[in-house]
Amino acid sequence: MNKIQIAIDVVLVAALAALFVIVLKPADKPQAVAAPVQQEGALPVAFINLDSILQGYTFALEAQDKLMTRQENARLELNQKARTLQNEMADFQRKLENNAFLSRQRAESEQQRILKKQQDLENREAQLTQEILLENQQLQAQLADTILSYLKELNAEGRYQMIFSNNAKDNILLSAEGYDITAEVVSALNARYTAKPKK
Repeated sequence: MNKIQIAIDVVLVAALAALFVIVLKPADKPQAVAAPVQQEGALPVAFINLDSILQGYTFALEAQDKLMTRQENARLELNQKARTLQNEMADFQRKLENNAFLSRQRAESEQQRILKKQQDLENREAQLTQEILLENQQLQAQLADTILSYLKELNAEGRYQMIFSNNAKDNILLSAEGYDITAEVVSALNARYTAKPKK
């Protein structure tokens, strides 16, 4: 059953990592909003720090919490089933060693039942893994769409020629203060998110 635990851990790590990697895609029909006036002499570029957005945007935090809860529930379910299966396997082995089965056919039947239960557990693990990965992809797409949609609204008047994304100072090592619009974006995204009626 260590295989199952390792697989669950790998899925958890992969899903969390994937949640923090955002692939921006075009959004439908952005609504125009008033863009702030650009400072004279400044380049028409800006950047957002995606790590900060993920840590400050309420939707991203709720999505991460939802996914973590789903992963914890999956891990709990699989661990409980694995423990039950281990107990049954140990019980079967004890009976086999003590010649407790009345016939060879009865022992083989019990062995087949346990093997089927083990296969069912592996199938359930694969199913849960797939469901969590799909849910994670959907949350990523939703998050990326929301961010890009707002950036299009922010830039409706063409204030910026480019808006970069930055992760933990990966791409932009140093910039003047005015080019980082992360706080403005997080604040606007949260305002829009809290204004939406909850489903």
